[in-house]
Amino acid sequence: MKAEAVQENVTGFGVVLGATHPERLVEWYRAALEPLGARWEGHMLAVGESIIGFDARDDVAEKAAEPGRHLINILVRDLRATEQHLGSLGVTWVRPVEEMGGGWLVCTVADPVGNHLQFLQAAQGD
Repeated sequence: MKAEAVQENVTGFGVVLGATHPERLVEWYRAALEPLGARWEGHMLAVGESIIGFDARDDVAEKAAEPGRHLINILVRDLRATEQHLGSLGVTWVRPVEEMGGGWLVCTVADPVGNHLQFLQAAQGD
């Protein structure tokens, strides 16, 4: 199969978060992301062209053992507005808003079980 055909076959990307009590994650993610434009669709959260799903699991710990191992990245147009919204929810900040270089801004928060969620704003003009 040619590389072109394989690339055209990919239509989206998603992540499923497993938790002992996924309803806590659903509530938190909806509160954090729906005001920023995410949409709840049945049993998952649509974030742009991607999805975040939630699954009840009995083979995971109550808290993430290595929360920095996987970063869920969310691109936003206005990171300062995102920071204000997340701050109003009382989130746990892992990394406050800072410039990464080249005009990019980044911040990282922890969800209720310790997974890291990173927000990025592209440099103006990107």
